[in-house]
Amino acid sequence: MELMQENLARAHMSARLGEAHQLRQGHQLARARRLSRKAEEAAQQARLALARAF
Repeated sequence: MELMQENLARAHMSARLGEAHQLRQGHQLARARRLSRKAEEAAQQARLALARAF
């Protein structure tokens, strides 16, 4: 009976670790998208500034 509870606790902990890992991946992806968007905006600003210079 005690072994069953240990296995259940281990499975529960493993599931929680998996969820935490997925959340971290989601946050990293969202951060990468934000950085990419900022880089695109900066490139667009640079193109506009260059166009105004000519």
